[in-house]
Amino acid sequence: MEKKIYLDNAATTKTRSEVVEAMLPYFTEKFGNPSSIYEFASQNKKAVDESRSIIAKALGADSSEIYFTGGGTESDNWAIKATADAYSQKGNHIITSKIEHHAVLHTCEYLEKHGYEVTYLDVDENGIIKLDQLKKAIRPTTILITIMFANNEIGTIQPVKEIGKIAKEHNVLFHTDAVQAFGQVPVDVNDLGIDMLSASAHKLGGPKGIGLLYIRKGIKIRSFIHGGAQERQRRAGTENVPGIVGFGKAVEIALETMDARAQKEIELRDYLITRVLKEIPYTRVNGDRLRRLPNNANFSFQFIEGESLLIMLDMNHICASSGSACTSGSLDPSHVLLAIGLPHEIAHGSLRLTLSEENTKEEIDYTVDKIKEIVDKLRKMSPLYEDFIKRR
Repeated sequence: MEKKIYLDNAATTKTRSEVVEAMLPYFTEKFGNPSSIYEFASQNKKAVDESRSIIAKALGADSSEIYFTGGGTESDNWAIKATADAYSQKGNHIITSKIEHHAVLHTCEYLEKHGYEVTYLDVDENGIIKLDQLKKAIRPTTILITIMFANNEIGTIQPVKEIGKIAKEHNVLFHTDAVQAFGQVPVDVNDLGIDMLSASAHKLGGPKGIGLLYIRKGIKIRSFIHGGAQERQRRAGTENVPGIVGFGKAVEIALETMDARAQKEIELRDYLITRVLKEIPYTRVNGDRLRRLPNNANFSFQFIEGESLLIMLDMNHICASSGSACTSGSLDPSHVLLAIGLPHEIAHGSLRLTLSEENTKEEIDYTVDKIKEIVDKLRKMSPLYEDFIKRR
């Protein structure tokens, strides 16, 4: 197969053609600054407001609770740092998990250096936090619980509604990084008890460089970026009008297609998992088999290095990853896989495949066939595998 097979949609998705078409006029004919007062600019303000309303409706929120950012990382930083600042009189304790995205983990580590205390919750073998441990971790000084909606590496979906309930019972704010989940599964901030939520357009067919932070009314956190009075004086900087328009269009399409898309992705994902586990020995699936994102399949292959597997897949026109794109180039094994209990040598042999509705069964078959060939070749080069076979 000569054409490229793209199986890294958790890293980024292709911007939909309808999204590009919606954005284009705002680079050329409709280029006005939406903060200006003349009619030419007010048309752009109206476009921003329309996108805000679309996205708010998708989350079950009010449009006044949606703030546009530069992406998920900024949104995570804003939610956590601004909460720490605004609620410092109440306390200095934050609760998160060991498998969060580095946008959350590194922000928490930063705050630890500035006098805050952070509890990093363990997860079970499928990557799910234990609710009883969450309850026990809450202190009188706890000001924030930040737990991701769904994991970007292994696809596991957390018990978000239960977390929201616990947070509310203890009068603690609840933030969730929903970058991987928004547009993939239904998200209703009121039903789930979410106080703040981060999301990013490029994970659901939108453009890069635009994200959002949902902030429930009444939560008194301040600006993260200072300057002008944009975003109701909470996020300074000229609005990325084309990006915001594209975000709104991408969300609109994602909601319209969610059920059919999820059904197709689940069928392909389960077919992929079944073939790999059946045909490649000494392999495991990482993450919960049922409570996972529709398009996520994460494997660990014993006796191989994941980096070599990725390089050889690339040579066969298959785009995949071993985990988060934000940690590519790191020689350390995935912190997520270590947290679910995998030893270093197995965590090093990981492969993440994340599908889209454009993938086909033919592509999956080709991919599995190539994985089989490559894993077999790499194992034949491995002294560890040779010793293992001799000891059997």
